[in-house]
Amino acid sequence: MTHKQLTIGLFGFGVVGEGLYRVLQQTPSLKATIKCVCIKHPGKKRNAPAELFTTQKDALLFDKDINVIVEVIDDADAAFEIVSTALKNKKAVVSASKKMIAEHLTELLQLQQQTDMPFLCEAAACASIPVIRNLEEYYDNDLLHSIKAIINGSTNFILTKMFEDKLQFSEALLLAQQLGFAESNPALDVEGFDAVNKWSFLLTHAYGIVESPQNILFTGIQNIRLSDALIAKEKNNDIKLVAQAKKLGNGKVAAFVLPQFVPQEDHLAFVKNEYNGVVIESGFADKQFFYGKGAGSFPTASAVLSDISALRYDYKYEYKKLYHHIPAELTNDFYVRTYISYDDLSKIPKHEFEWIEEYHSGQERSWFAGVIHFTKLIKEDWWKQPGISLILMPDAIIEDIELRKIKKKSLELAGI
Repeated sequence: MTHKQLTIGLFGFGVVGEGLYRVLQQTPSLKATIKCVCIKHPGKKRNAPAELFTTQKDALLFDKDINVIVEVIDDADAAFEIVSTALKNKKAVVSASKKMIAEHLTELLQLQQQTDMPFLCEAAACASIPVIRNLEEYYDNDLLHSIKAIINGSTNFILTKMFEDKLQFSEALLLAQQLGFAESNPALDVEGFDAVNKWSFLLTHAYGIVESPQNILFTGIQNIRLSDALIAKEKNNDIKLVAQAKKLGNGKVAAFVLPQFVPQEDHLAFVKNEYNGVVIESGFADKQFFYGKGAGSFPTASAVLSDISALRYDYKYEYKKLYHHIPAELTNDFYVRTYISYDDLSKIPKHEFEWIEEYHSGQERSWFAGVIHFTKLIKEDWWKQPGISLILMPDAIIEDIELRKIKKKSLELAGI
């Protein structure tokens, strides 16, 4: 089988773009060469020949010799314009822009159908872990029970330092910034925006769900205190920012991105520092665990390279769960077990909880564990306010039928 020659137009020559340039130089067997690189700031010194660069995007998008556009820039609107123009011009596209994909998912799906051109984006979620390809090819919709993942390396690094080195949140964040794991403006990572962007299109590949990030409940780790990490340790748990989706008994899917207690024997507890991890549970294969670096020049470039390699044999996402199955639906009709720590109990609507399982009062900070309906977290944001930390308990999701059984058993134990 002869593989076709790939001539690449590259947008962006930052950490990932330069990483890809270096990797391609070391893999001549791929039959892929970069013809031109479009950059924003021409005066900046770069480790590549000057004649490779241009500031004119049309020089790449309308070049008949270029048959692949690789887009690794951090401007979501500009990235969408590049991608949509490239697809319309019958060029295959490889992208690493999770924000752009999340915000324009419906349009990107339409463009792929209209043009019949490949749009591959393995690098946009979990960098070096081939999670999209596995969800696309391996897991039938009916067999995929659940998927839990750590998909943001910055927050995982911060939580690791709080947990293992007993650093305060602000100290751990500063260290992450100094080491280049968090941006100078870290809100996108720390407040969960980056993770929910990735989760929105991973849900498409997993369950055929096409949903805007705004309609997926999420928060980050901004309110987690060192005292929460110490309580987690007492209970033999870690704290992780976990993206989760689970198929419920009614066939619908519960999905969210929230901090969670993770038992120390759980696969995700082994995911430390800037690493990512994904646990997929399916009907007959039980649990499978994917682990790797979730950020950085070469890990991300390796995912881009894998997509480029797949284009040699005209690979494209089929979106089987969306087009060949009945797509799953998101549901908010379930309960969650939560841990709530707080400075002031009066700010918490205790009456909205089904019951409180555990309660501890402390001089500086108190906490309780209780069960609440998921819609109550969607409708109100008291749990996102400063001074309050919400962390899901392990095995947090409770379906209505389970809740009725638990309540019945409680009444029987009470002799009522």
